[in-house]
Amino acid sequence: MKRAELLEQIRHQLIVSCQAVPGEPLYLENGTIMPLMARAAQQAGSPMIRTSSVRDVTAIKQETGLPVIGLIKIQYPGFDRYITPTMLEVDQLVEAGADIIALDCTDQQRGDGYSIEAYMQAVRAKYPNQLLMADISTYEEGIRAWKLGMDLVGTTMSGYTPQSPKLEGPDYELVRRLCADLPIPVIGEGRIHSPEQAVQMLACGAWAVVVGGAITRPLEIAGRFIHAITEYHKEEH
Repeated sequence: MKRAELLEQIRHQLIVSCQAVPGEPLYLENGTIMPLMARAAQQAGSPMIRTSSVRDVTAIKQETGLPVIGLIKIQYPGFDRYITPTMLEVDQLVEAGADIIALDCTDQQRGDGYSIEAYMQAVRAKYPNQLLMADISTYEEGIRAWKLGMDLVGTTMSGYTPQSPKLEGPDYELVRRLCADLPIPVIGEGRIHSPEQAVQMLACGAWAVVVGGAITRPLEIAGRFIHAITEYHKEEH
């Protein structure tokens, strides 16, 4: 699918994030149930899936035929970044057929001596035709990612880096500012827990919205209910 066609397919739509990493209840060592999550998202009408690992990129594309935003979460010594942090992961995702590859493009520390600018430039140079999504946490990081050749910018990391604000809900202001100043699609992502919040992201100008935890992470979903009930009991007494 061509770049323009792919981006038009997701415009003003919901991208569902179907991910499970080691330590999470839905992670299986010798298998995966993420294609079933993706099947449900597809039946609901989602035109694209975001997922982590080569295994799930491959399995979800086979199950649904939908385009996939692929990433690999891995923690290396000396790295604060963990979303597709090196060229090795990029190579693996290209080989797996990820339609868009998500990279951590924040100012967090790298353990390999590369600056984030050098990393983005190296990826762009090696894969000039690959669609690349910059996961960022601040306005400045988003502007830099665009200038260094990223095709999309996502607010995935807002609230999860020292330089970004800690918010209970989505970072609407970041989306609004980036949409006003960037000529590339801005993907609203991060702490979107309700349909109303997703719609508000679109109202701020987001090209599309990514929702994961509120749909595909039952531990997180159940935890919000338990927390609300616990707080209710505290107020009773």
